[in-house]
Amino acid sequence: MTALDRHLEKPLIRLQLSQNSVLKSLDQGSMVELERHLEISDLKKGEILLHQGDHQMEQYFVLDGILKRIVSSADAKEMILRFAIEKDIETSYAAWRLKTAAPYSIASVTKARVARMPLKKWAEFLDQHIPLKESFEFEVMRLMSEIMAHTITLHMLDAPGRVERFLRKYEDLFELLPKKELAAYLNLSPETLSRLKTKHKELFI
Repeated sequence: MTALDRHLEKPLIRLQLSQNSVLKSLDQGSMVELERHLEISDLKKGEILLHQGDHQMEQYFVLDGILKRIVSSADAKEMILRFAIEKDIETSYAAWRLKTAAPYSIASVTKARVARMPLKKWAEFLDQHIPLKESFEFEVMRLMSEIMAHTITLHMLDAPGRVERFLRKYEDLFELLPKKELAAYLNLSPETLSRLKTKHKELFI
């Protein structure tokens, strides 16, 4: 029996895996094959899955809750690079392929549940499922592009512009994210974010 076979909520977890942005194209046989390598983890708020500088890395499929990708400077300043929610993935696949240390940390923003597996096993699975490998690597590149666009936004747009851009691209996340986390992502104080959020609502009433 696999770890998933023994899980009390296996029907729900199998449904969530089938809806994942990367895994939804898998046929039933391939999904069963993948399940052999998956571990299901329930995370507390603030729990760290990957530490910046780690060499042991995993692939994550977000089943519930919110994760964040963060990078820290030598003087312990942190920058949030992205958030991942239900149906998303999190990964350090590029660093693993390049045989470098993880360039960022991955942590839970809220209570969360993920399906996880060693990146080595995930890469071997991808090599046996080339269409999946192509779509997964495209998703990795898309996420890197989004992070670069976000970094540029922090330098090029003023506070209202940053909030409006986030609303255009990630409206569903706006109410889900804790205010403190969203403010940090947008490089704003929580008070400024609250003021701009109220102003936005007034404009669209």
